[in-house]
Amino acid sequence: MPRSSPAGGVSRRDLLQGVAAVGIGAVTGTFAHGYLYARHHIELTRETLGVSGLPAPLSGLTVGFLTDLHRSQTVAHELIARGVDLVMAERPDIIVLGGDYVTWGDRRYVAAAAQALAGLSAPHGVFAVLGNHDDDRDMPAALAAKGYTVLRDARTRLSIRGETLDIAGLRYWTRKVTDIARVLRGASPATILLAHTPMRLIEAAQLGVPLLLSGHTHGGQIVLGSFGNTFVTPAALASRYVWGEYRHGSTAMYVSRGIGTVGVPIRINCPPELTRIVLRSGYGDKRS
Repeated sequence: MPRSSPAGGVSRRDLLQGVAAVGIGAVTGTFAHGYLYARHHIELTRETLGVSGLPAPLSGLTVGFLTDLHRSQTVAHELIARGVDLVMAERPDIIVLGGDYVTWGDRRYVAAAAQALAGLSAPHGVFAVLGNHDDDRDMPAALAAKGYTVLRDARTRLSIRGETLDIAGLRYWTRKVTDIARVLRGASPATILLAHTPMRLIEAAQLGVPLLLSGHTHGGQIVLGSFGNTFVTPAALASRYVWGEYRHGSTAMYVSRGIGTVGVPIRINCPPELTRIVLRSGYGDKRS
């Protein structure tokens, strides 16, 4: 029985204990939901991006975007395979992969990560870059064995609908602006740059890249709230670009929440994501 105050009511101490118990229960429930349910249920985001300099015939081109798989003991084959099925159902013209296929370079899961992606195909190809958790030998070899083009500070040119589109990819570890400029030298006005970290946005804008696709942040993974374009998450301490569309100058960027988890196998207010992006000619002002 709760202790009563002299007037017959509940004491202040008991009231505070009750409030604390409710708070602890809510937090426990939130984390349990993030572990048991939220991290397993992928959302398909359909996004339309205005891209500066995109030739009119390429307007409407679709890009399927998967990133941050983190295949591991806590991220199962089935989750990634489900994401592959969702992307393929959208029938994108191009598919791009944003890196971090395993966690901390764990070679036990390199082949498994590539196998989980084996169902991917697109009329104009599947292109990949490496993240900070990927090694520079086994992971790219495993992806290449599946027929995917791994861009390590490299660029490839496509001819689509009579127009030129370049796909460029940066290694996570490349830091020199001169090296990045070399990759982009002579690139088409219609270029998609793949870079694992969204902190490349300023560099991309300085070099005139119209579109940058990134991951790395997991959308915050644990998001306690948001105020407009500001997300309350530990990830915001490392990057001001957490999730969604951003623009700087004439450069558009989309940052994906990714599929897997790292650190703790929990997602709160931040479900796994894969993205189908429709490219449109033109440019619209967005946050930067």
